Amino acid sequence: MNEPQARPQPQPQARPRIPTIDLRPWLSGEPEARADLARTVDEALQTAGFLLVTGHGVDPGLRAAVRQAARAFFLLPADAKAGYEAKVGGRGWLGPGAEANGYSEGTETPPDLKESLTFATHEPFEDPVVNAEWYAPNVWPAEVPELRGLCEEYLERMAELEKALLALLGYALGLEPDFFTRHMDHPTYGFNINWYPGTDVIGPPEPGQFRIGPHTDFGTVTILDRQAGKGGLQVFTDEGGWEDAPYDPDAFTINIGDLMARWTGDRWRSGRHRVLPPPADAPAEELMSLVYFGECTPGTRVESVPAPVGRVAYPPVDSHAYLREKLDSITVG
Repeated sequence: MNEPQARPQPQPQARPRIPTIDLRPWLSGEPEARADLARTVDEALQTAGFLLVTGHGVDPGLRAAVRQAARAFFLLPADAKAGYEAKVGGRGWLGPGAEANGYSEGTETPPDLKESLTFATHEPFEDPVVNAEWYAPNVWPAEVPELRGLCEEYLERMAELEKALLALLGYALGLEPDFFTRHMDHPTYGFNINWYPGTDVIGPPEPGQFRIGPHTDFGTVTILDRQAGKGGLQVFTDEGGWEDAPYDPDAFTINIGDLMARWTGDRWRSGRHRVLPPPADAPAEELMSLVYFGECTPGTRVESVPAPVGRVAYPPVDSHAYLREKLDSITVG
């Protein structure tokens, strides 16, 4: 008589390297749910530096409206856009060839295959020198008057989301709840609307040329609203190398920047990523990303969290001296 065969027991599923987290349990304040969420965040930021975040409350209609208005600008003739031309880190239009993000890694790549509209903090600061560098007025295209109101509303939502994320990050490290947010009383930020047209606009890519070359971001947290595409976002992990980033149309893609990695003593890694060139089998593919670069108040002293939380003790840096050096590193010419 045959013995009954034991049924195989289901194996616990490993958490993905880049998990999707629902922010609502954090916002609702349930202790057990908060603790589980914090563990997931800590694990993900140690391995890839990326998260997908749902439950953020940002209206998808607003995101779509910003894209529609921005696209109207990008489709203007080049001479009309040239009137808004800016330098990297400034306010206005970055045309083709303005940036090469691979430079920040010391790689001499061709310029990135994109155009950008860039906006940033504009509320006056008390120090006129800091004001001149980091709080210049935004430049809004007269040809697309609706863009200003849409972007200002979007940036208000991003500032709220950034503070919620920073509070979660402090909690995930076992630190006081305001460890990061107390440096946000008058923060700067950068906001890029990146347009990635097809080869009908930009021509065929050169060898080693990307829509955005391999790099890490420079600040604290980046909040990305992206579109899926064959020539889209890839992230790098030690385990998997370059992989297509997971995509959820309802989610924001969140990654840690260099300043936050330094702040955490390299417990969390700055998420290395790139955006692929237009694919050979879909050369006309067009994508647009809304990218919010979180920063902190100018003059913030960023000092690595000590062990056992931190793993590397970096020398303290002035947050914005550090950011300026990084922005200068990716400027072409």
